[in-house]
Amino acid sequence: MLEVLNLNQNDCADCYKCIRTCSVKAITYANNTAEIVHDDCVLCGNCFVVCPQKAKQVRSDVQRVKDAMRAGRHVICSLAPSFIADFRISGLEPMKQALMALGFTDVEETAVGAQMVSDEYARIMREHKQNVLISSCCPSINLLIQKYYPTMLGSLARVLTPMQAHCKSIRERDPQAFTVFIGPCIAKKAEADDSEYTDVALTFDELRDWLAQEHIELAAEHVRRNEGKLARFYPATGGVLHATQQVEGYRRIAIDGIDNCRAVFDELENGGMNNVFIEMSACEGSCINGPCIREHKERRLKGALRVDSFAGDGRFDLPAPHDISHTYPFTGGKKVKFGSEAIQEMLIKMGKTSPDKELNCGSCGYATCRYKAVAILEGKAKIEMCLPFLKEKAESFSDTIINNTPNAILVMDEDLVVQQINRAAMKMFGLKAASDAVGKPVDLILSPEDYQSIIVTALHSTNRAHFLPDYGRYVDETILYDRQFHVVISLMRDITEQQSLREKDAELRKQTVEIADKVIDKQMRVVQEIASLLGETTAETKIALTRLKDAMGHE
Repeated sequence: MLEVLNLNQNDCADCYKCIRTCSVKAITYANNTAEIVHDDCVLCGNCFVVCPQKAKQVRSDVQRVKDAMRAGRHVICSLAPSFIADFRISGLEPMKQALMALGFTDVEETAVGAQMVSDEYARIMREHKQNVLISSCCPSINLLIQKYYPTMLGSLARVLTPMQAHCKSIRERDPQAFTVFIGPCIAKKAEADDSEYTDVALTFDELRDWLAQEHIELAAEHVRRNEGKLARFYPATGGVLHATQQVEGYRRIAIDGIDNCRAVFDELENGGMNNVFIEMSACEGSCINGPCIREHKERRLKGALRVDSFAGDGRFDLPAPHDISHTYPFTGGKKVKFGSEAIQEMLIKMGKTSPDKELNCGSCGYATCRYKAVAILEGKAKIEMCLPFLKEKAESFSDTIINNTPNAILVMDEDLVVQQINRAAMKMFGLKAASDAVGKPVDLILSPEDYQSIIVTALHSTNRAHFLPDYGRYVDETILYDRQFHVVISLMRDITEQQSLREKDAELRKQTVEIADKVIDKQMRVVQEIASLLGETTAETKIALTRLKDAMGHE
């Protein structure tokens, strides 16, 4: 079966945002794209929510539900109580009508299973079966403990999630039922894949698309017939505590956000906690801020208020208590532990040759450079993901080019203060060190008129050959003005030798012309004398010799 959360590699823009967001770093970077490490993923959906390119995709299971309907199955929906926060309706009835129009046989609230779970939590505390009791409602938290915190398995409530508890109840009443959970959670899909009670889990996103395809609209308002129920508080932070009977001797606290939950695990592993009931949710704001809640970032307060209005103090009428106990096994793999020597060697390769170079900026997605080094050793990351490393490498590369070019390079700001000078320029201007020019006005070494002119005229570039009298050099100079970065760059090519050769060549031609003049004059006199003796005209001879003179003068 296709994985629950997948990546469209063509849309991935290498921004590392998903890596920065992933609490467990279940994302690897390979082949110039991010890839989800499914064995490590806890399906919190944060990468799906934050991806600016929408490159993360949630598996669609709508067709499986349609197939069950076509097969004549009793397709019964277990609807998460967070629907009230996501859909602009006042109660269950409009949603029930819409779902049955899609082909569902019946629609029930998952809150029924939530009440069963709360009752079981209260029983566990009354019987003091667990000193520290962590709620088992959030599948992402369950996966987090199963994969990363085996020491917390003893504290995790040995109780089914509300989804599975409710679907088990449906199956006991109708063994032929095809159970479909619909909610805001991505992790529920993986939970359903492994469940013997839930056949399919759909997200609110899938439901919205399905309703749109069938042109079914929800009634905007509807009078709520059923009185409010305590278990409907479950989607909001603290809702599990609110819906669970207070047991004397147990302190209660709600923790939301996967990083906050991990911090609590670290505290619990250090011990010292007694008789405490902890509600945990991977999503900040709990289920009303799940990854598949529409406009979830803007609906946390409104969603919580809608849940509060929909819930109440009542209870669902339930038959005799069901056995909803469940054991959560450790599913994490054995990872290779890299020693300090291997990590140090990788840090050096990353350019982190000393502690002061470990900036821990987090631009790569990892909290510290050491975590990044371990990720590289694990094959999850590449050295090039480090922004300071790339910057240093680029600067080193550009400096190598600039300092080894034979042309003089001078970089100034718009105030014509020198910012950078290369070795060729230092040699040209007779400077011993770059500090003799950097940070100082350019007029200490060169006339600033041309540089001022290009700034005033806002030209992109200009080029000319001229003589630098203070240095006895001819240069071919190109001046570039970058308005975006507010810098003026001078590129000078020393053409003194070429100019000297041109001057020598010109002098040689001048001398040749003078000699030709003398030869012509002498020849003319000889020709005139001969002509006078022979009585011949000298016109043709004069023309030929004059052409010879002109030709030699223009070589």
